Amino acid sequence: MCTYSANDGIASAFHAIHLGRFALGGFALVFTEATAIHPMGRITHGDLGIWSDAHIEPLKRVTEAIRWNGAIPGIQLAHAGRKASTQRPWRGNGPLTAEDVALGDIPWEVVGPTTEPMDEGWLQPKALTVGEIGEIVTAWRDAALRALQAGYEVVEIHAAHGYLLHQFLSPLSNSREDEYGGCLEGRMRFPLDVARAVRSVWPTDRPVFCRISATDNVVGGWTVEDSVEFARELKALGIDVIDCSSGGLTGANTAARIKRERGFQVFLANQIRAEAAVATMAVGLILTAAQANGILEQGSADLVAIGREALNDPNWAVHAYLELAKSYERWPEQFGWWLERRASILASSSPKAS
Repeated sequence: MCTYSANDGIASAFHAIHLGRFALGGFALVFTEATAIHPMGRITHGDLGIWSDAHIEPLKRVTEAIRWNGAIPGIQLAHAGRKASTQRPWRGNGPLTAEDVALGDIPWEVVGPTTEPMDEGWLQPKALTVGEIGEIVTAWRDAALRALQAGYEVVEIHAAHGYLLHQFLSPLSNSREDEYGGCLEGRMRFPLDVARAVRSVWPTDRPVFCRISATDNVVGGWTVEDSVEFARELKALGIDVIDCSSGGLTGANTAARIKRERGFQVFLANQIRAEAAVATMAVGLILTAAQANGILEQGSADLVAIGREALNDPNWAVHAYLELAKSYERWPEQFGWWLERRASILASSSPKAS
């Protein structure tokens, strides 16, 4: 979950506390938010970055906080493409305005598969040349190497929500006529080049995830069937898990074209898992322990990711364990022992008669 709270891409004490508390709350794997592999790839001026060695030590403090509290640190590596250079959500979540410039948020040049902007009123992107695409592939590889130095054990390539790799995948945003456009094979070429580059420098005993928008859910757009084929290609390159989101090609970063209801994207993880024979992660309005457990028991996905609900309750995981196992075993020992004692006292006590 992006927090848009970095300065020049540098992680601060906020990020260590924010992410460390999920580890305290019992989560097994804690992902650092979408982290820009290039300064032009930031969504906003507040995005975390990993485009230079100056970012490594601050991120190392984040991984140490996560690992010290018993979880595995992961990181999303991202480039926003034509959806870059925008407002922080609480300032409007749209193109930067004169008011934003007055506050110090100066627009920068954005890039994409073509010169077509994300929507009316948004910055017109520069169409990437073949050489520039190769430079971005290298930037992704270098970012993965920095992530290793920072102590991350899982890396996720962000190819969803209308960001650069999704822009190349979808025929609605990619009308190129060279080897990086046209047919499905051409549109997949750049994202697969990135996956190949990241996997080549990431240790074989550490997983690589890829987050995708499994469908644009728009006529003429990227489909679930396309995602199945993409997932097969990713698996052949050694990508371990497909993180199945949807939508976002236009509008807000995670704008869904599927009606939002509990577990509204689980069917995507299920279909890709079954048809591409690859591990998947389910996301999207997964709110309760019983719901998450049901997804796993039914074989709809191999992993479940909790996002906004974790922001609402950083202790979601230990609360889930308490609900399912009736035990405080997974709570941090520094306070789990007392909560367990308190629960026993409360269970044995009865209200006094009035």
